[in-house]
Amino acid sequence: MAQVLDVRTLPPPEPLERVMDALTALPNGGRLWVLHRREPFPLYDMLQTMGYSWRVRGREGHFEILIWDSGAPPTRAELSWNPPC
Repeated sequence: MAQVLDVRTLPPPEPLERVMDALTALPNGGRLWVLHRREPFPLYDMLQTMGYSWRVRGREGHFEILIWDSGAPPTRAELSWNPPC
């Protein structure tokens, strides 16, 4: 099961800090769903450098970002899962 992190109500830079903390604690093969009010473009370069991949879906005001270790891609079921919003 994926961990869900809702940062929609946090002011900057807390969303980025919380995501980094959650990734540090993520077990091997774990997935992190981030619920965000905007698309966090600065996060993507950091994820790539750290060896993570991600998928984004959403619209302005509500984005869902699934993050996983690049060496352990998610299953089709994990990609289609809807995090609690």
